[in-house]
Amino acid sequence: MAGKSRISLIAAVAFAVSLCATTVLRAQTLIRDAEIEYSLRELARPILNAAGLSPDRVQILVLKDDDLNAFIVDTRHIFINSGLIRRMDNAAMLQAVIAHEAAHIANGHITRRFANMRSARTAAGLGALLSAAVAATGNSRAAAGVLAGSIGSSQRVLFSHTRSEENSADQSGARFMSQAGVDPQAMVEVLEIFRGQEALSTSRQDPYARTHPLSRDRLRAARGYAAAYAPQRAPDEGTEYWFQRARGKLEAFIGNPQRTLRRLRRADASSLVLMQRAVAYHRMPDAAKAVQTVNALVGARPNDPYAHELRGQILFESRQFGAAVNAYAQAVNLSPNQPLILAGYGRALLALDTADGNRRALQVLERARARDPQQPRMLRVLAVAYAKNGNNGMASLATAERYALLGRMEDAEVHATRASGLLPRGNPGWTRAQDVLLAAQAAANQRR
Repeated sequence: MAGKSRISLIAAVAFAVSLCATTVLRAQTLIRDAEIEYSLRELARPILNAAGLSPDRVQILVLKDDDLNAFIVDTRHIFINSGLIRRMDNAAMLQAVIAHEAAHIANGHITRRFANMRSARTAAGLGALLSAAVAATGNSRAAAGVLAGSIGSSQRVLFSHTRSEENSADQSGARFMSQAGVDPQAMVEVLEIFRGQEALSTSRQDPYARTHPLSRDRLRAARGYAAAYAPQRAPDEGTEYWFQRARGKLEAFIGNPQRTLRRLRRADASSLVLMQRAVAYHRMPDAAKAVQTVNALVGARPNDPYAHELRGQILFESRQFGAAVNAYAQAVNLSPNQPLILAGYGRALLALDTADGNRRALQVLERARARDPQQPRMLRVLAVAYAKNGNNGMASLATAERYALLGRMEDAEVHATRASGLLPRGNPGWTRAQDVLLAAQAAANQRR
């Protein structure tokens, strides 16, 4: 029983840490898009393989932030700001960023920070992706220390790297690029963008210059690495395509839609251009042209799940729910385990507002949650699906977990308490509600 209590405490505290997305997710919204994440995974795959890291265990996530920055907070996730992706000129430059961050993971830099976590009192507010590293320590006191830290200290300890670590990551990153068939000169091109940043006041520096110290010596060393590590093989086919696909979709969704349309050549009917044009029309909004264009995209790429998913999104947000369900169903058929596509499909089914649609939506959304439980938007729709199917206890639990992910711990506590009273004591849902309550109590203690 004592062992079980210890495991429960560690799991609960780790869960609490995983919900502390307050600062990162409020100030810098995560851009969750299945197509962009897949494209970045394809770009990262040869780099991660060269680094000895599993491409299936390291996820590249995009933050909606114009600042030029990239960083890691654990050994399984690399964050890249949308502004940095949009600034890169080619696939090799973005792969250089990924290689550098992968080197921090492979060289154990973040692991050493977690080893010092108790004394550093890092981590409150770093968000969803710290839990695995903390739980792996098996040390509940260290995990509790994560909750007790301030965002300022966590940024200094977890985001910032020493010059020696930066030089080590540059050298290892250049080697990984060489082994992956990517020219390490691209790393020099990235560093050149930040040249002179250290001469500026802190308030005017890009975050990359503050978290990844730059210097003339480091830039000189990077040039040496680029000269020493020639690509050992031809680059993977398609990397430039995946880069253009990720950056193009970011530009279309973030940039001015009229500017996007002016930039695209009218005579160009390539799938990349059709995708960007469809998004731009959708954002204007011009539903008729958006649907016409995305239909052309699906016609050009009938076996591409992300083309069908985009069609589903455009139709859903144009309130054509029946057609959206059909489009998402095609996307799920082509990519049955993609949680973001499943979430969109469930949302469309729920919008039908029929008993059968509600039942199917719950099944689909539960599959989405099992594969990616850290989607606040999905959890909101999942709560509605539970309620429409008569399971108010699970509806309250999903709402509690959503509020916790958003950092609204007082609201999370209210709904977790309600879930605890409605769900059978000891079942998995009830246990998850207790984890939320423990996280809320830890947050309340920190506020006192």
